[in-house]
Amino acid sequence: MAKPRRVGVLTFHRCINYGSYWQARCLTEGLRRRGHDAVLLDHRSSWVNRAEWRCALQPMLPTRTPRADFPLYAEKTRRFFEAFEGLPLSEPFDLEAPQDAGAFDAVVVGSDEVWNFRHPWYAGRPLFFGEGLQADRLVAYAASFGNHDADDGLDPFWGGRLKAFSAIAVRDENSRRLVEAGLGQTPEIVLDPCLQFDDIARGTDENPWPDRVIVYGHSFAEWFKAAVRRWADERGVRLVSLGYRNDWADEQWITAGPEDFARAMASARAVITNFFHGCVFALVNARPFVTALTDYRVNKIRDLTARVGAGLRLVEEGSSAADYAAALDEPLEREITTRLAALRQRSEAYLDLALA
Repeated sequence: MAKPRRVGVLTFHRCINYGSYWQARCLTEGLRRRGHDAVLLDHRSSWVNRAEWRCALQPMLPTRTPRADFPLYAEKTRRFFEAFEGLPLSEPFDLEAPQDAGAFDAVVVGSDEVWNFRHPWYAGRPLFFGEGLQADRLVAYAASFGNHDADDGLDPFWGGRLKAFSAIAVRDENSRRLVEAGLGQTPEIVLDPCLQFDDIARGTDENPWPDRVIVYGHSFAEWFKAAVRRWADERGVRLVSLGYRNDWADEQWITAGPEDFARAMASARAVITNFFHGCVFALVNARPFVTALTDYRVNKIRDLTARVGAGLRLVEEGSSAADYAAALDEPLEREITTRLAALRQRSEAYLDLALA
């Protein structure tokens, strides 16, 4: 284990998004558990706040939120605000003034889509490339370029910024290709913090839901909704939509906070999702799950399911009823446990070396 250091964690820690919250918390708490004095760098921006809060109330644009749902999404947002206050935060500083973040032995950038040039409000922010930070070393852990495809390349300007990092590890194959092409070095691929520090993310299942299945995500394809609905009706289970309205589900739990999310994932019979962290939390809690690719999340979900050996959980248009049954009725494959254990070991070794 690396000697204790003063570490700043730089990520999207104030997004109204379950995955963003939990990856930020898991990485920071995981580093603290390893003996480091780790805090989340509390960057602030009134413009980003307005954009984030508008998205929280209208998460499915261009489809507008029904008026009756506004109080529900507002309550969900309030519960996130409460959760943020419980995180180990640095002194706040302006997003555009990284020199005010304070001095650190190391700054760990990641995970999340910190280098996504297509992100609607964080794209191309110099802070996430380490510019202006007071740190003896810059380290990337599970950083991602999101839906910025490797075929589009990495502009030399940003590649030059990444050369300031003493160690780079990414979360997916697409990000590995971008770094490799732009810097001429092959970065390690490590686990998302929720999988690396899974005991932090794992919810309690003191009240299991044997007849309830979590639906997490939105904008599901019609063919996917129809297939899942048939599967649920044949088994007499209820679909509970978590965090977003999905009218094809039986119940809507839009107001769930981050802790509710973790408990629900642990308690459910299975998980239906088109979100990356829907897959991650199903894996964390060893729950059967089924997922499908979307344009925005194709790189993340495709790589995760392939890397951990969960390819049978990924369906496409034309997949049979038997495919859905295999994904949602059967426990996770033993191969998944074996692969996750090996990936945790590699990720731990990377952190030790990067922060030594």
